[in-house]
Amino acid sequence: MKTETSTSAVTDRETSGEEPVRKDLYHSNKNRVFVRAIAGPYNLKDELTRLRSMPRVRKGKELRFVDGPQAYSRHYIEPKDGITQTFHLHLEEYGPGGKSQKHGHVNEAAFYILDGVGYEIHDGVRYDWKAGDVAIVHNNCVHQHFNADPEKPARALVIKTKPMYLFMNMLFQYQVEPRSNKAAPGGEGFEPRHLEDNYNHAD
Repeated sequence: MKTETSTSAVTDRETSGEEPVRKDLYHSNKNRVFVRAIAGPYNLKDELTRLRSMPRVRKGKELRFVDGPQAYSRHYIEPKDGITQTFHLHLEEYGPGGKSQKHGHVNEAAFYILDGVGYEIHDGVRYDWKAGDVAIVHNNCVHQHFNADPEKPARALVIKTKPMYLFMNMLFQYQVEPRSNKAAPGGEGFEPRHLEDNYNHAD
């Protein structure tokens, strides 16, 4: 039996009793651009001209967080934007008690923890973190990120070279558990900090 959620936003996982996967989320997008095509004369003059015309500063206030309600992402730069080809940079915001999807990929990733407290589970091993730490996801690691605070959000700036790995045909990507469609206990009603103007998060 279908839930009240729009049928355009879910898959038939719901008929199996599992939590339905929303198709409207960034992480459910089946048409993502991982590596851009580059074409033109051998000297690539047109491509160089295009690149030099691109902006060099992405304004955070002009970008919105997507997904949720436990884990949100603000994507600053990735190949589809036409600026870079080899790395992907995004901001992750975990709502109170929130967690990310559980997944694995070939590429490494660095999570610089901006605020909050939490932990990682990497191949079954727990690693705790707090603001100021860097969490490293190593190659071919099945991992998941957790906010350990049931009342406050946590944030991490993520830098990864996934596009370069995919460009080299290292294509393994595996999702064990998708992002939840339900808020964690204590996180009901949480909204990501879209419009903040104090990035030091003073009390």
